[in-house]
Amino acid sequence: MNESRRNKAVGVSKRKWLWLLLPLMILLIGGSFYGYQTYKTNQHLAAAKKTLTTFVKALNENDFDALPQLMTENSLTDNAYDDAQLVEKYQAIYTGIGAENYTADDLTVTKSTDSQTYDFSYTASMSTSLGELTALTYKGTISVDGTDALIEWSPEMIFPSMSGQDKVSITVDTATRGEILDRNNQPLAENGTLYQLGIIPGELGTGDEKTANIKAIADQFDVTEETINTALSQSWVQDDYFVPLSIVDNTADLPTGASIQETTGRRYPLGEAAAQLIGYLGNVTAEDIESNPSLSSNSQIGRAGLEAAYDDTLRGENGGQITITDEEGTEKEVLLEKDRQDGADIQLTIDQEAQQIAFDALDGQAGATVVTEPKSGDLLVLASSPSYDPNLMTNGISQEAYDAYENDEKLPFISRFTTAYAPGSTFKTITAAIGLENSTIDPEQSMNISGLKWQKDSSWGDYYVTRVTDVASVNLQQALVYSDNIYMAQQTLAMGEDAFREGLSSLIFGEDLDLPFSMNAAQISNEDTFNSEILLADTGYGQGELLMNPIQQATTYSVFANQGKLVYPKLLLDAETKDKEVFKPDTIAQINNDLQAVVSDANGTAHTLASLGIPLAAKTGTAEIKDTQDEQGQENSFLFAFDSEDQGYLLLSMLDNREEGQSATKLGPDLLTYLAGKY
Repeated sequence: MNESRRNKAVGVSKRKWLWLLLPLMILLIGGSFYGYQTYKTNQHLAAAKKTLTTFVKALNENDFDALPQLMTENSLTDNAYDDAQLVEKYQAIYTGIGAENYTADDLTVTKSTDSQTYDFSYTASMSTSLGELTALTYKGTISVDGTDALIEWSPEMIFPSMSGQDKVSITVDTATRGEILDRNNQPLAENGTLYQLGIIPGELGTGDEKTANIKAIADQFDVTEETINTALSQSWVQDDYFVPLSIVDNTADLPTGASIQETTGRRYPLGEAAAQLIGYLGNVTAEDIESNPSLSSNSQIGRAGLEAAYDDTLRGENGGQITITDEEGTEKEVLLEKDRQDGADIQLTIDQEAQQIAFDALDGQAGATVVTEPKSGDLLVLASSPSYDPNLMTNGISQEAYDAYENDEKLPFISRFTTAYAPGSTFKTITAAIGLENSTIDPEQSMNISGLKWQKDSSWGDYYVTRVTDVASVNLQQALVYSDNIYMAQQTLAMGEDAFREGLSSLIFGEDLDLPFSMNAAQISNEDTFNSEILLADTGYGQGELLMNPIQQATTYSVFANQGKLVYPKLLLDAETKDKEVFKPDTIAQINNDLQAVVSDANGTAHTLASLGIPLAAKTGTAEIKDTQDEQGQENSFLFAFDSEDQGYLLLSMLDNREEGQSATKLGPDLLTYLAGKY
């Protein structure tokens, strides 16, 4: 009896423990199930986020071929699309509106009530040919099956208000680019009628006939047969389409299959004569849009010269509409609307006729000419040679023609009027002015100089200052007439570095001029001190480490046409004239009298200009570039000249590595004659 009760008690005790363990077991099983479900949900959520990120990335990169694999097959079928049609739809819309730089913010993915789907949302923006499309709000669903996460696609994924077979259209109201005009309202960059050469494929014939016609077109218009065949192989080409090739001169004599159509584009009337000044246009690239989203993908921007420097002013902004329409073309929504803003014209101080004369005088030689109206600072001429044709650069240049420019040893793309050179003997005028100001130069006192070379003492080793003419007794005027290096070297040493540098510091050394060009400031020397008597002496006659570009030289020499006042250069006609006092009028009067003698004196280095019969003051210069004193090095030739009577114009012309028998002075007659008659 007692044993029975014990067994019964044990049974009750076991059942009690089972009841106590059962909730714990249920909790453990439920926890494991919940943990698994949470893990599974997190995995699905990560897969959904990855799909959405991949989708946005594909749109950003215009990789439309990657889209179908991100969509559920049923969603495409339900919307009457297949893979190819989906790709084609995105391609057509994005290309049509010039869509670039698709970006998405606030990407959110959350689990929906359906265990197999996840809801997403984000806000997108993109640049288009009409500007920025912003605040596009997208919502949708991603279905997850195992490790696969696919978007339930609908046309709303293109633009939120699209449905069915809706279309996106764009109308562009193209802004007119501002023109660049000279001081007399003559065009330097204008919008005009151009002639587009193209091919009508169906008119070329077939076989040998087609080959012969393509060759005839290539030969007549200086394009390669490969270029023509490449153009004809484009996917959109059809037999009756006009396939553009290049801008050409209009002609009625056309080979079979060729056609010419009128179009509107940029023209540069002076062509090569003003290329480095005016520049040219180029097509907008994806990189341009990335840095400036307001740019239109189907337009052009300035690539060089003033076209680039004043691009924002000249370009204006296109207007137009990007619209969603239904299948019948009925407007549903205007996505983007923008009013056209035409670019503004820019009027320069440049004289178109003088610019052409100056360029022609350079005759393909490497060099530059700068002309100013010294009292106002107006830049009348900025010519650089050799040059390139900006019309070709803007409207279509062949690779062969571009390579010819690139491989030209005379570097036609560089702007020599902004390139720094040692100014040579033209700078003796400044050294003389500083010496007169600090009274270290007495214009009446003559210096006895023997021979064609001189050195201060034996500490100079084998270095000598040389001169061209052996004149035994030299005063200031003779030093300028004969361009005597030894006289100037001795006078510079006599005044000393401190006085010389103090005089130079009153000019424009180290200053950035207010001009739309990239150029280094004029420099006196590489360091803040010469640390060498030889370098001090060399600088006195315009060599050493002295560096100035032709604009800076003309600006510096403006003191001689303004009674000692330096007038800063300006390129925009309505810009304010700025100046500063540098030298005393008496100092300038003395030197100007001597510079007139450089022309009138039979021994003067610019005496050939006397035959022009116009009032001139001038100084010539030659700067030598060589590694050792005894070698024959490169010689740059300079001419500084101005109107000695009315100071109406000032010229600085130079030849870079002048050819034998050539000089900057020989370039001057035609231009000086024109300037004397006009200014």
